[in-house]
Amino acid sequence: MRLTTAFATAGLAVSMAHAAEPPAVVETYANIALAGYEDSLETARALKGAVEALIAEPSPQTLEAARQAWLAARVPYQQTEAYRFGNAIVDAWEGRVNAWPLDEGLIDYVDASYGTESDTNSFYTANIIANDRLSIAGETVDAAEITPALLQSLHEAGGIEANVATGYHAIEFLLWGQDLNGTGPGAGARPYTDFDPQNCTGGHCARRAQYLMAAADLLVADLEEMVANWQQDGEARAALAEGGPAAGLTAMLTGLGSLSYGELAGERMKLGLLLNDPEEEHDCFSDNTHNSHYYDALGIDNVYFGRYRRVNGETVEGPSLADLVRETDPALADEMEARLAAAMEAAEALKTRAETVEAYDQMIGEGNEEGNAAVQALIDALVAQTRSLERVIAALDLSGVAIEGSDSLDNPGAVFQ
Repeated sequence: MRLTTAFATAGLAVSMAHAAEPPAVVETYANIALAGYEDSLETARALKGAVEALIAEPSPQTLEAARQAWLAARVPYQQTEAYRFGNAIVDAWEGRVNAWPLDEGLIDYVDASYGTESDTNSFYTANIIANDRLSIAGETVDAAEITPALLQSLHEAGGIEANVATGYHAIEFLLWGQDLNGTGPGAGARPYTDFDPQNCTGGHCARRAQYLMAAADLLVADLEEMVANWQQDGEARAALAEGGPAAGLTAMLTGLGSLSYGELAGERMKLGLLLNDPEEEHDCFSDNTHNSHYYDALGIDNVYFGRYRRVNGETVEGPSLADLVRETDPALADEMEARLAAAMEAAEALKTRAETVEAYDQMIGEGNEEGNAAVQALIDALVAQTRSLERVIAALDLSGVAIEGSDSLDNPGAVFQ
């Protein structure tokens, strides 16, 4: 039995086990947030340790270990994304750790096919690693030493979101390099010698190692900040408490609906499918996008059922939205749980296909009918899930919920303009 089925079944059991009062439901929500960010921090620290080992002794083995640590770090973090849209403190912070897509020429060398300039981004090929002095907004920036503070100052340089200098995807690019395979098989293939000053490929190997270390340090620091925000005396919990239980429920459903619809079904999936563009996949350097989508979907389940399985195997659970909806409208509860189960089934099918048939960037390729259909099946399930969430919002009389949309779903013609 896979985790998804176990969680869906467990969710039904939780619904029968807990009496649902809104304050207790919101408390469970906050407790799961804390556990998820603690797990994200723990795995980011493990990633930092693997990066240190790679830099100390570059080899195929230490590079692969760092890549595996990055993949492991994505598992708990993606499950926290259900907290983003309903909590301003998370949404304002999220761009520092998970911004995408990125113009990788800002960071390091790129293939000639990338081009040398962009009409919209003057930092398109700034190449921080190769240059110890940079010109930003008419000012010269000393980049002789690549530090977390320098990366913070260069993140979204010029106010351009594609200038991603920090976070998971900057680290991903440094560990894998560009994926130059288009919609063909294969991920990025950066050699370990790109980090070896004694046998250097790609040039500036010491600075590349310095950048990777600074980015890992910064990721840990950013996650430490978010863990603190969800402690009992943290700012995120205080913000939830300020508006009372109704505001807490509003935050929960805003996050669930917006991740399910506008972000995951729309910006992360339908847009890339419409364009048949591998540059529009979430973990594009590592070909890990199927897992990112899967754990986003699982994060929605976690919040709805008030149950999260931690990295160490322990479970955090309590009174949940599932309990509250079942007490309010049992028929709607059945509908909502069926929609969630269908979305997880489609996410699991997508994940299985990626692990046994072809990578996600191949699935969205033009003319790949079966691959396109697997992606579309999850999109359809997420949209249907969101429609049921909208009925939950009405049943709970939460008028302040605003679910984010996406042109790719709401106005597809605009995507091609």
